[in-house]
Amino acid sequence: MIKIAVDIDNEWIVLDGELHSDCEAALLEKGSQQENIWGASIYPENSGDDFLEFVSFINIRPSQDNPSMDIQDPLIRERIRQIIQRLLIAY
Repeated sequence: MIKIAVDIDNEWIVLDGELHSDCEAALLEKGSQQENIWGASIYPENSGDDFLEFVSFINIRPSQDNPSMDIQDPLIRERIRQIIQRLLIAY
């Protein structure tokens, strides 16, 4: 499993932090806005729907209608998929 944080506004990804929050911190240092950063995990040995998981502590955002670790909004999930497909050749 590879932990990632995705800035859905700037279309940036940080990979392989020990925690999702490490990836998030790297994006924040580069100027990302916290409300645009979402956590996910990549499972390189898997394919299809099993390649990507949308669960992370950094996703808990009641103020953005996301009260759980899992990203609830299908539009945000799709945006993350699109960014990953564009930036990661193996996907």
